[in-house]
Formats: sequence, structure tokens, C-alpha cells
Amino acid sequence: MEAFVTNAVLKRDVFSETQKGHLMGDPGTTVIRRIVSVSPIWSRPLAWWLAGREIRALKALAGVPGTPRLIETDRHGLLRTWTEGMPIHLARPRDPEWYRDAHRVLRALRRRGITHNDLAKPQNWLEAPNGSAAVIDFQLASVHRRPGRMFQVMAYEDFRHLLKQKRAFAPHLMTPTGRRLLKRRSLPSRIWRASGKRLYNLVTRRILDWSDGEGTGDRIEREETRMRATLAGRPGGGELVLVPFPLPAKGSGIYAFVEGPPGPLPRLPGADLVQLVGRLPRGEDGKVRDDLLALVATNRIEEAEARMAGDPTLRDVMAPILAGRLNLSDRRLSAVPTP
Repeated sequence: MEAFVTNAVLKRDVFSETQKGHLMGDPGTTVIRRIVSVSPIWSRPLAWWLAGREIRALKALAGVPGTPRLIETDRHGLLRTWTEGMPIHLARPRDPEWYRDAHRVLRALRRRGITHNDLAKPQNWLEAPNGSAAVIDFQLASVHRRPGRMFQVMAYEDFRHLLKQKRAFAPHLMTPTGRRLLKRRSLPSRIWRASGKRLYNLVTRRILDWSDGEGTGDRIEREETRMRATLAGRPGGGELVLVPFPLPAKGSGIYAFVEGPPGPLPRLPGADLVQLVGRLPRGEDGKVRDDLLALVATNRIEEAEARMAGDPTLRDVMAPILAGRLNLSDRRLSAVPTP
């Protein structure tokens, strides 16, 4: 594998470290490297099993728009193309065209005999800059040789999870048929929800202190109310925005942005990093631009700069936030021998 230059660490967990960067000979093309060999010894067999599923799926997906392309594999992991876009829990797409395109992606997967199996997480759905849909993270994907019963069931669950995203972010687009399908869980899904999911949550969240929603979806829900209550007594109040970010060797953490006047901050329970800012970035509708804050938290500074292009007011607001960012995990990379 050609020498890889890391620009940012996007995620760390017990199964791999995901880095964003470029190949030494092509600095203009962003790529993603998932390094499996740095996972702990006890989790490495499962980590390689997951990587193998992703590699098989990406090979089968070659040429499908809206999906990553496998570039290369080696004894440390895999290299794939970067998919430009914003996770839909931040982008919150409401345009019916995005959902039509997302359905197109699922149909393309189905024609290739692929089921994703992890589309309940909005982090795995992206809204591209041109408004189209994209899907990432194929670690749990299955490649089916024949369209048998299991394939049909798993493909149905992929589609039902797309309906879940539509209900969450564009409820005005839901049809009576869509609502009925959303309630109609497959038998394996009902069994998983009643038994397997509870065991999975026990192991990942209690024993490993790790969560799969890019690390923190459930933790944010649990802790946000307490954090807001803690901030309520601070002079000047302050808006609170919570976003996930990669933690070295522990998966994902919670990065808290607090808007308010200068001064000491109380300890926020559950927050791994807390940054006080004079002003939060807001759009024309007055809503906080949590998409920009997510880019700051994950060290994707170039993307943040691109999103602010042509808006000097937004740049002025973001400049001190960028200068004061607290996540420096991109400067602590796992040591991987050069191939």
C-alpha cells in the first residue's frame, strides 16, 4: 500500500481506527483507512471478521453510486474512497428527492445481493452536497449468493429502516402504507429486539463502555437533560450543543459546545470535552449549525471551511471556535508499521 498521510481520526473503537487522509502520491484525493491491526488482541478476531464482511461487500458494490469503493487491502486493514456528505441526523433531509434516491441505493444493493444490516443508525446515511443519498459503514453487511428467504427478510429490514429515518426527519412524507410497513417487523427483528439486542447492549454499553451509534447517540439522550439543568444556574445561561467525537482507544465521546459569557463552567456530567464559545453558528432560520460543530469536534477543519465559503459573517463566528477546538486526537495516531 502506498504511504498514507493522515489528516484526521474519525473514529476509534475496539474493532478498528478509522482515519481520513490521502495517499502520498495523490494529495488531492481524500480516502479512508480502516486500521484493524491496532485493535486489542482480545477483540482482533472479531475485528477482522467485521473487516472481512466490509471488504466482501465493497467488492460486490463496485460501481454503485452512493456507496464507497474499495481501493486496497493489506495486513493492517483496508483503504476505501471517502464519501462526501453529512450524516442525516445532522442534515435532517426533508426533500422527497433524497428519500427517492435513498430507495434507489437500496434497490441497487438488492440487485447485487447485498444487505447492509445496520441502517437503523442515521450516521450510516449521508446527504451529499448535491442533495443525493449515500450509504457508508458496511461492517455488518451480508453478500448473498441466492435471493433466498433470509436475503428477502434482511432486505426488507433495510427498507423498513429507511422508513424509520423518513419518519424521524420528514414525517410529512410518510404515507399510510409506509406507516403500516414500519410497524410490520420481520420475525428475526422481533426476536432480536426481545432478546439479542438486550444482550448486545449489556456487553457493549455496560461491559465495554462502548456504543455503536458512532459511539454516543444513547449517551447524549441520557445526559443532555442533566447537562442543561447544570448550566441553568450559570450566570448568562447558555445554549448547549452536543456532538460525538472519537476518543483514543475508547470509541466515541461527547463534545459539548456551550454558548455564553466568559467565566468558569460547571462540570457537565457525561461530557468528555466542553468548549465555551461566545456565539454559536446559526443559519438564516436561526437554528444552530450543528453540522459545522460536528466537523470541528471531529477535526474535519477543511470541510468546515468549505461549508463557510462565501459567508464572511459565519466565518467570523466560527474563527474563535476553530481556534479553540479541544479535540486533538488527530495528533495522537496509532502506530502502524509502514508496509
